[in-house]
Amino acid sequence: MNYNIALLRGDGIGPEIVDSAVRVLHAIGQKYGHSFTCTPYLIGGAAIDAVGEPLPKETVEGCLKSDSVLLGAVGGPKWDSLPGNLRPEKALLGIRAALGLFTNLRPARLYPALKDACPLRESVASSGFDIMIVRELTGGIYFGDRGYREGKYGEEAYDTECYSRFEIERIARVAFETAKKRGSKVTSIDKANVLETSRLWRRTVHEVAKEFDGVECVDMLVDNAAMQLVKNPAQFDVIVTSNMFGDILSDEASQITGSIGMLPSASLNETSRGLYEPIHGSAPDIAGKGIANPIATILSAAMMLRHSFSLAAEADDIENAVDSALNAGLRTADIAERGADYLSTSQMTDEIIKRL
Repeated sequence: MNYNIALLRGDGIGPEIVDSAVRVLHAIGQKYGHSFTCTPYLIGGAAIDAVGEPLPKETVEGCLKSDSVLLGAVGGPKWDSLPGNLRPEKALLGIRAALGLFTNLRPARLYPALKDACPLRESVASSGFDIMIVRELTGGIYFGDRGYREGKYGEEAYDTECYSRFEIERIARVAFETAKKRGSKVTSIDKANVLETSRLWRRTVHEVAKEFDGVECVDMLVDNAAMQLVKNPAQFDVIVTSNMFGDILSDEASQITGSIGMLPSASLNETSRGLYEPIHGSAPDIAGKGIANPIATILSAAMMLRHSFSLAAEADDIENAVDSALNAGLRTADIAERGADYLSTSQMTDEIIKRL
């Protein structure tokens, strides 16, 4: 089989980590007899520098014509002074909307080999955890009405959160279907004691839960969830939540795994086409130094194989190769012990490919 992949390398360390993932894809393709045609397109700051806008029309069209999309990262201080509609991050919202990517899957797993890198106390880290965060991606405050106006105290800014029953139902079904294949528990996170959108969220999730016998449904307020993630993360199986809450909580979850450089993600719609990216940012302070951790992007490519191309064995091979490299004590700078030797981006990629 041949698969067409749109590559959005982006900014900072984006090109380095995407190129590492492409090397792994070509290696797994050689093993199993697949080929991957990878076509680069501009996005983020790189697109602003080249054509004056963060998400060119050609990029959207290229992604729509592809079988799937692999994204690095966007943004950096170089573009921080630009107005909101021209910032690199605007491209992320735009490409998600253009592709209809309403679901974001963010696994947060503590690898046994990295438990010493976990900032939680030993008794918590030793029990481990494996969480799947299901984040709604195209609604909520990030896509609501916003602007400036004259208010009680003069100039004020506003951002509006809005969710429809339809949007909540479809993301809830993704969460319950995911839980059926895992630990059969969904924790729905909201702020129903304050927000009307959260009250609709909670009612709707409860209605969807009735369709899934055998899957436990638990409600949790977002402030409590933030505490529980660092107190007892093993209690969670699947978490489903809104766009903004999911953004915040998944970054918190990434830190208790030992490094944000370890976490992949998949953004999906009703079709097989998805967008796959590490959840970390562009890390401009280490760009070009060859020390970025490529594992999150490599694991994102594995998620692509599983969710977009139905290549489960190939995805398993990549994930097992990552496990093997970590179990052998191989580390990049972000997960190495202080003062210990570590591998470069390309060296870690080499070691993972060897284990395929």
